[in-house]
Amino acid sequence: MPAKLERTSGHVKLVQRQKGPVWYLRYRLPDGRHVKRRLGPAWTERTRPPGGFYTRKMAEAALRDVLTDASRGTLAGMHSTGVTFADAAAEFLRFVTESRKRDAVTVRDYRGVIDGYLLPEFGGQVLDAITADDIERYRDRLLLEGRLSARTVVRHLTVLHGIFKRAKRVYGLTHNPAAAELVERPQVVYTGEFDTFDREELDLLIGAAESAQDAAIYRVAAFTGLRLGELSALRWREVDFVGGMLHVRRNFTDGREKVPKGKRVRSVPMVPEVIDALGRLKEREHFTGDDDLVFCSVAGGYLGTWSLRQRFYKAIDRAGLRRIRLHDLRHYFGTQAVTMLDGFRVQSYMGHEHYSTTQRYLHHKPRPEDADALHQAFGGRGREGETGGRRRTSTIGSS
Repeated sequence: MPAKLERTSGHVKLVQRQKGPVWYLRYRLPDGRHVKRRLGPAWTERTRPPGGFYTRKMAEAALRDVLTDASRGTLAGMHSTGVTFADAAAEFLRFVTESRKRDAVTVRDYRGVIDGYLLPEFGGQVLDAITADDIERYRDRLLLEGRLSARTVVRHLTVLHGIFKRAKRVYGLTHNPAAAELVERPQVVYTGEFDTFDREELDLLIGAAESAQDAAIYRVAAFTGLRLGELSALRWREVDFVGGMLHVRRNFTDGREKVPKGKRVRSVPMVPEVIDALGRLKEREHFTGDDDLVFCSVAGGYLGTWSLRQRFYKAIDRAGLRRIRLHDLRHYFGTQAVTMLDGFRVQSYMGHEHYSTTQRYLHHKPRPEDADALHQAFGGRGREGETGGRRRTSTIGSS
């Protein structure tokens, strides 16, 4: 006599999403696994639902069909693949490593997330047994413990999604419990807030620099807005003393050179302070050829960014200043440039791919003419005592 199957059970759940309410099915398979599956958008009107939408009765009918198939053993995906999460993660890393669509830095980030977080959490579990609820608990724990930012947690969920997506193709997995419609991504808020020095503080920092080269780096970063990787890759052939321009063509990060962030080369004007600082650096005894690095180690190679940051913090302490990041010197350029240049030119000089990134500097731009215009719009009085704005007349109660 065949073994009796365990009783299946489940329920429907209405979840509010940004684009509207959605029906989800939650049910338990005969082997004890719990499944959360998106059914489709909910229809809450009294009229007949359009195609693709579900009323509560339709959602409950769909659940009954699923439970019937599960009890009969005919439900797609109810039989385990037997593959562990660790196996699926290894296959995903193999795939992305061989893929030309991802560079080595991206793959290394994926590996760090998997080795440092996902394998300790899910590694020994059978892939089919991992549910959307398991992933939501993982997400919530990271956020509540404050171990990672919301932006980093989103990256973890993205890697999880990629692992399960690859497993669907390779191992025949029928669902992706890390899909965005099942596991809501935490909201990433970009406040646009940043901290940087003013001119007096910048001069104190430069005066406290450990070497002439470090002083030049701080000055060039603050007066050109170049990123640290762009400063590290800058060569003398890209310093145009005659034209007064710095040509930003390369970016050195993660041990290799590549095109600047945003994949665009650009040119930035040099103010006299930058020309003077680089001119003095050009007088050094070695490494002044066209192909030599402007900011280099004692052997002429790339600067060690870790040691550069440590010297930066020591200079801050010697100058008696509050701690900011070396990258925040770039913000000095943005906040000052926007007071005299239009936003699109600032975007071009800073190498921002999107104008929305540049807009965070715009609140530093003085707008006395806007204040005057609003003063007039709100009926303010001018110097001669006249009310600004359009004259309004009324006949109510007139004699």
